[in-house]
Amino acid sequence: MKEFVIRTITGIVFAVLVIGSILWSPWAFFALMAVFTVIGLTEFVKLFPAEPKVRGTVIYYFLGFSVYVLISLTGMNVIGFSNLLLVVLSFFILIAVELFRRPNPSWMQIAAGFSAFIYISLPFGLMNSLFLVGSGNISFPWILLALFILVWANDVFAYLIGSAIGRHKLCTKLSPNKTWEGSLGGLIFTLIFAWLFSRFAFNLNLQQWLWIGLIVSIAANLGDLSESLLKRNAGVKDSGTIFPGHGGVLDRFDAILFVTPFVFFYLYIL
Repeated sequence: MKEFVIRTITGIVFAVLVIGSILWSPWAFFALMAVFTVIGLTEFVKLFPAEPKVRGTVIYYFLGFSVYVLISLTGMNVIGFSNLLLVVLSFFILIAVELFRRPNPSWMQIAAGFSAFIYISLPFGLMNSLFLVGSGNISFPWILLALFILVWANDVFAYLIGSAIGRHKLCTKLSPNKTWEGSLGGLIFTLIFAWLFSRFAFNLNLQQWLWIGLIVSIAANLGDLSESLLKRNAGVKDSGTIFPGHGGVLDRFDAILFVTPFVFFYLYIL
């Protein structure tokens, strides 16, 4: 009971913090996600399955944070699109620096950096782009707000329905408690919430909102399983302890990190 109360309080505080930053201003959200990006990069190098154990260096954090900033500011139309070439350059800088690292250079350090930039810095950066992508003539950030609410709806109802009637396991090796029934229930309620958004946010039509709901539900499950794989390989239960009852940043953002690129791409091709 105590753990449930702690999880509930943490979840509410987290939701208020994220939604509050979205409603406050793009810069408030940018700053909050910047903090989570750095923490996520820290958690990732601790979990990365490599021997000898990969450890983050100053250049790793600098480049990972730079990728986040460049993608965010480009998506927010603060800097020009050409600056994204620096993101590509950062990968080669990481390789070059590793060549001269003492005592022993390791390609696993490079692999950890590449993975972290793609898995963490890129999605966090793209979240900031969702303030504008698909917004049409409406200034209210419906898309970004929907991203979080739809992911949370999928997560909550998948858990509730899976706990109540779940019988068939989705992926026993990575997530023993996840079931097909729960995933289907999460999908149904995610589509219901997507329909509700279509009643208020007219920048997208009903069909487009339902497609986003479908993308969110499928990608959220993949994101959860992906982080489970990372933790299983590292032999840990949680990626960190920053969120009492929930774990670390990667535990709390596992679904959203996977969902964001897919939603962004869908909106971009519209």
